[in-house]
Amino acid sequence: MDTPPNHQAVLDEVAPRLRRLRAKSGLTLASLSEVTGISRSTLSRLESGGRRPSLELLLPLAAAYRVPLDELVGAPEVGDPRVRLTPRTLPGGGTAVPLTRGPGPLQAFKMLIPHRGTEPDPRTHEGYEWLYVLDGRLRLVLADHDLVLGPGEAAEFDTRLPHWFTSADEGRPVEILSLFGRQGERMHVRAKPRGQ
Repeated sequence: MDTPPNHQAVLDEVAPRLRRLRAKSGLTLASLSEVTGISRSTLSRLESGGRRPSLELLLPLAAAYRVPLDELVGAPEVGDPRVRLTPRTLPGGGTAVPLTRGPGPLQAFKMLIPHRGTEPDPRTHEGYEWLYVLDGRLRLVLADHDLVLGPGEAAEFDTRLPHWFTSADEGRPVEILSLFGRQGERMHVRAKPRGQ
């Protein structure tokens, strides 16, 4: 099995790292062999790059040097998983806060929509949208439907249908969670119908 180039680069750094650790600790190959149970020739080949490091060899070495295994292999640091919330102003009023990083087939937004009047201005575009009301009431005009959704209610629709939404209450914005995907991608939420 071929080793991917980025993995090979990490493996290539193990040998010099092992040499540096042994030099820093002042151990000889013979004394390290006694502590780890690994033969001197295997230790020598590991340090010269002549032997591929394996977990069964690295674990006793990490214990002998009293370092985490990550330090022996130089594992890359895990990046910061937090999404930086940078609000965007929406055309027609309101704010959208992206909840996903970078481009992708599905984008998530938390949106705060003000009351935009009572006269709908429907739009169409490619995609598929799923909306979930967090707080307030959302008026959704979708083709021939004129609906009001409250907290905990959701709607999903093909955005090629004429649609428009606003806060249903003048003077109070509605807070929604919006998932937007390319055409044909749906959420498939399973929920019991009301009254069951």
